[in-house]
Amino acid sequence: MEGKQRPAATADQALYAMDRMIATAQFGQQDIARRLGLNVTDLTCLGFVIEASAAGRSPAAGDLAEQARLTTGAMTGVLNRLEKAGYIRRQADPQDRRRVHVVMEESAQARILQVYGPFYERLGALFADYTPDEIAVLTDWLTRAKALLGDSLDEIGREPSDG
Repeated sequence: MEGKQRPAATADQALYAMDRMIATAQFGQQDIARRLGLNVTDLTCLGFVIEASAAGRSPAAGDLAEQARLTTGAMTGVLNRLEKAGYIRRQADPQDRRRVHVVMEESAQARILQVYGPFYERLGALFADYTPDEIAVLTDWLTRAKALLGDSLDEIGREPSDG
């Protein structure tokens, strides 16, 4: 498969396009969370559970808290709400009863796909416009940009607030 001809772009143009996409995604997350009966933080944490479930893992509550940059107390509130809404259940770790794993409820998958499915279908069509090599570049860039963002957020978190 040969890639399509694309207009030339500068790094600044790509950065601007990324900023606009992130802003749109943030508004979209609010709408999706509302549709699923969640808040944005709960939706984000549910996304981490979905990702782990797809990889065949049941994440520990403490690991989710770290991934979401929340305290364990705040994560308890998130899990309470997700459990009450029927998206997850908690399961004690058989080796360490102090640890709790988060398991995706089977019925939750259909509810989530009902909302996300049309968008993922559109993304699939968009990816079809790219060669495997181009998709590899996109994946590499997004993965590395996410790591840079995480490092930057860690730095910001260590700095005193202006307020």
